[in-house]
Amino acid sequence: MKISLSNLLSGEEIFPVMGERLDSQNTFSLDFSPSNAELPKVDLSSTEKFNDFVFGQLRDAGKKYGIGGYFEQRAIYSRSEVFVTEKEDFRDIHLGVDIWTDAFAPVYAPLDGKIHSFQNNEGFGNYGATIILSHQIKGVTLYSLYGHLALQDLEGVSVGKEFKAGDLLCHLGPFPENGDWPPHLHFQLMWDMMDNWGDFPGVCSHREVEKYKAICPDPNILLQFEG
Repeated sequence: MKISLSNLLSGEEIFPVMGERLDSQNTFSLDFSPSNAELPKVDLSSTEKFNDFVFGQLRDAGKKYGIGGYFEQRAIYSRSEVFVTEKEDFRDIHLGVDIWTDAFAPVYAPLDGKIHSFQNNEGFGNYGATIILSHQIKGVTLYSLYGHLALQDLEGVSVGKEFKAGDLLCHLGPFPENGDWPPHLHFQLMWDMMDNWGDFPGVCSHREVEKYKAICPDPNILLQFEG
């Protein structure tokens, strides 16, 4: 879609997804790319050890949130068969932004919208509980995805339920119910759902990068991230 997200959102009320602006005072950038020499030292097959690694970095940095990942090549997906494909099509390019923080941290609707779909995407390394919102802005539809949520957030949810910017939407889930990841929110934007329901690819292969860059704009503007 040939449209600028910043232009589309100009003049719109935007509420920070985590309830506060993310900046250098409360946020630490986490690197899960192959260039991070510390990753091979971590037993990523153990969620507890992975969790200790993530939150140890945040503790050492004195930060509340870890953040990163938009179109980052990642070295952490070998931990799960969810991403297994032929070598040339291995999906390790992250399409959204992850915000790592304590389980059950609240997540808020960044824009007025309604629930497009939701489901529990079960399986080790998958999204776990997932909610997708649709937003109508100046005649354009934008979708936002929230993955790795608490299972309780799917109770009483219904397609079409409306949210105003700033309304409580959901909470980060604990492992193992969140797809068995250290607690974090996978936040992603899409111009087109490509017929998906309650799910959408969160990673792609190298040969699909240009395709998904056109579909998934940078969500940092909705995180109110300054850094």
